Amino acid sequence: MYKIVKKKTINSQVELMVVEAPFTARKCEPGQFIILRVNEDGERIPLTIADYDREAGTVTIIYQVVGYSTKLLSKKQEGDYINDFVGPLGQATELKKHKRVLGIGGGVGAAPLYPQIKKLKSMGVSVDVIIGGRSEEYIILEDEFKEICDNIYFATNDGTKGTKGFVTDVLNDLLEKGNKYDEVIAIGPLIMMKAVVSVTKPLNIPTGVSLNPIMIDGTGMCGGCRVTVGGETKFACVDGPDFDGFLVDFDECMRRQSYYREEEDHVCKLDGIKNKK
Repeated sequence: MYKIVKKKTINSQVELMVVEAPFTARKCEPGQFIILRVNEDGERIPLTIADYDREAGTVTIIYQVVGYSTKLLSKKQEGDYINDFVGPLGQATELKKHKRVLGIGGGVGAAPLYPQIKKLKSMGVSVDVIIGGRSEEYIILEDEFKEICDNIYFATNDGTKGTKGFVTDVLNDLLEKGNKYDEVIAIGPLIMMKAVVSVTKPLNIPTGVSLNPIMIDGTGMCGGCRVTVGGETKFACVDGPDFDGFLVDFDECMRRQSYYREEEDHVCKLDGIKNKK
């Protein structure tokens, strides 16, 4: 059992938990993820590691409360326990000691972006960040990024914070003003990452992306996160989740992400009867 030592509500849909998981905290690196089960009968869900403290033996996860399991997880409070918390899983991100890197996080994508930017800063890299969200409410980890970034920019769909528009609007503006970056790291919705790559690829700015949005079971057994990268078949959970954005077939990824939308929206009548007992 894994104790929840801290819980924080970030906004109406997103929560943060710090969990005692010393073996995972000892080994994990930016880019990796964990699989948890809330209780003995729960489903296995993969969640990206947002931060870790090796000395305290804790791992931080940030999740969006959208489905049955995350709603169940949301009911847990500080001092409660999670049944299973397994990791680290996936491949650690290959972070290079560039001169200057730009991170771009969309929505909860800012969570897995944070440990990568934090590690780059510790390596002596100059880092800027663009954080995007539907509105100011959905901008997350602002204070945490401010502590480690040289410059931080915002983009919201409704203009309630920063630029009114998309992260790519800010990206284009920075590049047009002459800002030079050795690499861009973009994590967020697939459509956002595809849009970022459409800007950086013509300029040959290396761009890393994370395909964690399409992961399901997290072990490579279900095949649900099968993707084409550089013409080869890869699995986001075991070969990634981070890949070279120039090589990812985003259109295929987005089709695959929508395969089970009907099932995700379906409420099983038998489950409804069982839960009323």
